[in-house]
Amino acid sequence: MENFNKVIEQFKSDMESVKRRDPAARTTLEILLTYSGLHAVAAYRVSHYFYKKKMFLTARIISQLARFFTGIEIHPGARIGKGLFIDHGSGVVIGETTVIGDNCLLYQGVTLGGTGKDKGKRHPTLGNNVMVGAGARVLGPFTVGDNAKIAANAVVLKAVPPNCTAVGVPARIVRCNGKRTEDLDQVHIPDPVAQELTKMSERIAVLEEKQGIVTTDSNKGE
Repeated sequence: MENFNKVIEQFKSDMESVKRRDPAARTTLEILLTYSGLHAVAAYRVSHYFYKKKMFLTARIISQLARFFTGIEIHPGARIGKGLFIDHGSGVVIGETTVIGDNCLLYQGVTLGGTGKDKGKRHPTLGNNVMVGAGARVLGPFTVGDNAKIAANAVVLKAVPPNCTAVGVPARIVRCNGKRTEDLDQVHIPDPVAQELTKMSERIAVLEEKQGIVTTDSNKGE
């Protein structure tokens, strides 16, 4: 019973986090009834309770029901600290060996997943007060330090130091401890697909030149 009391205390902390962070949250009743992120975290707290008692099937049934009703999938084996706020929430996935510290903030579409090549600990560890923006992917068994920020749609494949901001695909560090390390312009980030296509076109041109192939201009003679 002592362990379940801890679940209740953590849930209270999660609800307080919603009140503190979301200006649209008007009343406690509104939060309890309408916030799918809070519902998903509450279901996780219960499923994790059964998971620790090695009642794995019960834990997974609860987590899958929560995914059906909220669109948020949290594996009951994940370890999540107090005060987690999943804002909007739809499409969030949190893997089995993920560790999340206290007072973290996740937006919709976030994936805390693995790369498929790791065994054992294969999902990320987030420190305290970490913010992960909408659509971001954090993939692999590394650590994102305390107070770090991950920009929307970033793909993070390696560790992020504390108090730093990561943006881009793949993500790179652009700010640490309040100081810029790179340009923070997220609007004019080069398109990685276009860059690769340009490299391929240049290489094909070189190979054609070596083979003596002359490219025909389709417009000639018209």
